[in-house]
Amino acid sequence: MQMPSSPQFYTVAEVAELTRVSKMTVYRMVHAGDLPAVRVGSSYRVPASAVEALLTGNSVPQQRAVGE
Repeated sequence: MQMPSSPQFYTVAEVAELTRVSKMTVYRMVHAGDLPAVRVGSSYRVPASAVEALLTGNSVPQQRAVGE
């Protein structure tokens, strides 16, 4: 099995670093529904497609988390 070259999901800290905002800002975006995320245990993972859309200025694809 071969691993993908780029991640499918980013941590909140990685998103904050890539977008040059604080982790709290990323959490606010997630909780406001402006940035889709999947909860894994007690942490969140943000789909790479949403991060790419955020970085390029395109609209962020709306995805519902499992169980919503």
